[in-house]
Amino acid sequence: MNVAASDPILKVRVKPNAKTSGLVGRHGDGIKVAVRAAPERGRANAEVLDVLAHALQVPPSSLELVAGPSSPDKRVRVHGLEATELARRISIALGE
Repeated sequence: MNVAASDPILKVRVKPNAKTSGLVGRHGDGIKVAVRAAPERGRANAEVLDVLAHALQVPPSSLELVAGPSSPDKRVRVHGLEATELARRISIALGE
């Protein structure tokens, strides 16, 4: 996957083993995502990317976990969106 200088990186705090999956809200300068999956064997990471793809209305292939594979604090690169468009889509997904 080609990385463009304009591809923003989204800070994500993950809450695994949640009752429901979805965007929870803001977390500092990032967002908080709840997932039903347990944090084992990459299951929670895969679900985080699925939840983000759905919320941001992008294909899962445009998301790349670039930091924090075993941490609740992750960094996800969003290919093909400018930072302003990413911020707009997050606001819409959070109902702001």
